[in-house]
Amino acid sequence: MLNLSGGVVTSGKGWTDDGEVHEVHSLKRRAASATRPVPILPQFVRMLRAHVNRFDVAPDGRLFRNQAGNYVDAAAYGITWARAREYALTRTERTSRLAKRPYDLRHAGISFWLYSGVDPAECARRAGQSIEVLFRHYAKFLDGLREQANRLIEQSMNEWQRVSQGDVPEG
Repeated sequence: MLNLSGGVVTSGKGWTDDGEVHEVHSLKRRAASATRPVPILPQFVRMLRAHVNRFDVAPDGRLFRNQAGNYVDAAAYGITWARAREYALTRTERTSRLAKRPYDLRHAGISFWLYSGVDPAECARRAGQSIEVLFRHYAKFLDGLREQANRLIEQSMNEWQRVSQGDVPEG
């Protein structure tokens, strides 16, 4: 379980209250001290633990920082992302819009959850969004789930029919 407590926005010195490049914010539409628990898969827990064992965390709890211990610059993310795309994608994929920005992984992840049959309310909760926002941005992914939905409904109806007829296993 990740327990998120806020975020950092890179907006430039001219746009922050204190003249710093980064501005720390509380979670959207929440009290300044609010946190948001996000369940994560065991594989991800192992990856994060390995990262913390190797690099520790910053004094403020951040997992990722530059060599000087400061916030990672947005340009560094871009350079690293471009290298990762070059390594991982085919030439055709690299010339497409596929995973053009790191933020595209958020969309891919939420879309994958929906496609996998995760309840939309749970997807919205994990993403830190309202169901309204989730449906506005991801409804197109739900359109392709008609057959899967029909199978789930049919399975539930068959189970209900079996139980209602008294065919309940003992134990």
